[in-house]
Amino acid sequence: MSVVPDAVDTDVQPPLAIPLKHFVVGLCLLLGAGALGVASALGGGGFVTLGHVHLLLAGWVCVTIAGAMTQFVPVWSGVRLHSKPLARIQLALITVGVLGVVTGFLTTSFSLLALSGNVLLVGFWVFAYNVGRTLARARPFDVTERHFALALGFFVVLTVLGLLLALDFTTGVLGSAHGRVLEAHATLAVFGAVGTTVAGALYQLATMFTQVDLYAFDERLQRVEEIGYPVGVVALAVGRYADVGVLARAGGVLVAVGLFLVGVVVLRCLARTRVGWTPMLRRYAVAGVAMVVWAVLAASQWVREAVGVAVLFGRPGLLHLLFVGVVGFVVLGTLYHVVPFLIWVHRYSDRLGLEPVPMIGDLYDGRLAHLDFALTVAGAGVWVGAELLALDPTVAVVGSLLLVLGFVVFVANIGRTIWVHSPGALASRFERTDAQSAD
Repeated sequence: MSVVPDAVDTDVQPPLAIPLKHFVVGLCLLLGAGALGVASALGGGGFVTLGHVHLLLAGWVCVTIAGAMTQFVPVWSGVRLHSKPLARIQLALITVGVLGVVTGFLTTSFSLLALSGNVLLVGFWVFAYNVGRTLARARPFDVTERHFALALGFFVVLTVLGLLLALDFTTGVLGSAHGRVLEAHATLAVFGAVGTTVAGALYQLATMFTQVDLYAFDERLQRVEEIGYPVGVVALAVGRYADVGVLARAGGVLVAVGLFLVGVVVLRCLARTRVGWTPMLRRYAVAGVAMVVWAVLAASQWVREAVGVAVLFGRPGLLHLLFVGVVGFVVLGTLYHVVPFLIWVHRYSDRLGLEPVPMIGDLYDGRLAHLDFALTVAGAGVWVGAELLALDPTVAVVGSLLLVLGFVVFVANIGRTIWVHSPGALASRFERTDAQSAD
């Protein structure tokens, strides 16, 4: 069962092509990130791992975030997008920047890394400016809009630090501060930009698509997270940059507690869902559990030590629990509804009541959705287990291969939805041509 929410105003959305191009590019970057993940699991080296992380987060996740915010901030806030041309420009700049940065890492071409870092910074700044100007028209901010506004600020700062790191490879501008800037950059990227966006989106999406209202208890948890989490992100980043252990530890605990509370609120919504279990909600359930587990394990480490590359994302071995288990499954689940929903609104909504039209859940293949869910859960579970338990490296390779196979099935399913159903898609044109020929 799929629902069309009543709480959105689709009259103010940008053209379908803008978010859809972001999502398609993001899916391509996901496949590349999966391939580099296998190479990293096989022992590809530090620069391969850096390329994998940047292609996964700065590429797939952040390009998807840029497309989703560009689409849904106007819809949720009831205001028009500030600039459609800027939305198109941001995609081109971010894509070129990400591919250049990853290529620079893989080839150890540090001049390319620095050049691409500049392009990436401009791309994310264009995105932050465009969505920020759009958000500025919405008053008063709700909880999702407040999170998004904070996330845009984190995007601006983290890209500056990222550019400094890229320039440092050729100019040595940071000197001995390179490691500390790296820790601050990673903190603001993962927990600031991505984590804050994920939290804000889940508050909106988890309630909207389970059709439940938050209880007073959930709202209290939400208020605690909304204050404590961003304070924690800033404290953790500053503490790591300044090498102030007590500040970093306090910030780390606040970050872990904040994501723990988000996970609890999401799981409580899912437990009371009034609709059937869609691919979106199943993946949110995985993300909610992963969020709670990650938060407990990370807090147990950060209460003792939060400075250093080894504990960058919590205790050692938590990298893929956070990146795939939490962030990855949130994005996978969201795309399983957002892409079909957008296509349904643009192609089928005006036919409703006039002729038979498919439901949102009919636009993708349910069997493939079950298959990619099984593969990604199994792959992530094996990979995370291998990292946490320090198992033989071949176990992590098996997990990464299962995960990549799940990604391939996911991309094939969403790609088929776009090919067959989107307005103006080749398959749609063939369908209309065949119908006209029959007439």
